[in-house]
Amino acid sequence: MNLVPEIIFIDDYIIVVNKPAGYLSIPDRFDPKKPNVIGFLKNEFAEVYTLHRLDKETSGIMIFARNSEIHKSLSRDFESHNLRKTYLALVEGYVREDDGKIDKPIGETKSSGGAMIITPKGKPSVTLYHVLKRYKKYSLVEADILTGRMHQIRVHFKSIGHLLAIDSLYGNRDKLYISDLKNRGLSTSKFEEEKPLMLRSTLHAFALEFTHPVSMEKKRIEAPLHKDFKALVNQLDKWG
Repeated sequence: MNLVPEIIFIDDYIIVVNKPAGYLSIPDRFDPKKPNVIGFLKNEFAEVYTLHRLDKETSGIMIFARNSEIHKSLSRDFESHNLRKTYLALVEGYVREDDGKIDKPIGETKSSGGAMIITPKGKPSVTLYHVLKRYKKYSLVEADILTGRMHQIRVHFKSIGHLLAIDSLYGNRDKLYISDLKNRGLSTSKFEEEKPLMLRSTLHAFALEFTHPVSMEKKRIEAPLHKDFKALVNQLDKWG
């Protein structure tokens, strides 16, 4: 694995990390040696407390507490939704509305391992979104989650007919090639040796807005897109 978590903000109380795709947020129950952010941080810091998680194939911003009191304080902020989490997502299709709200309850399903569904018996779940760019086959959206349900953005956008461009669990593909971005009718033989542009979900946790638990300063911290996602957007700008 080439990328490792990047510390983008640190003080005596919190650590903010830009997690690469392919890293677990916390140690795997059955194989704790699998790359994970907590393990990475504990190699350098004596105390690290988890506040939230990202899916393995989702990149982006995560915040950790450096002592138990800060953990309690920030946990309350998470529970009361006083932290604003903003994601960037590349989804299939042309999202028509510039701004929208998806308010649909999400719950578990026993039919396919680890998947979530829209169900009346689920927990209330709200996602706000704003379209940043539209392409021929895809849309780049900014999504704010007002609730923190498992796979919330993936499930919500699927429910309105816009799967993530890459999503091995809910979507149609597990990789994207440059030929997927261009017009149809191209000779497939030309792309037989083509390497994928991106091999993981097109979802990135971009920013956190919160009140610092000690200084009480309002903070916004952003996690830049990683190289693969940035390259995909650049190619979409060119061909899309």
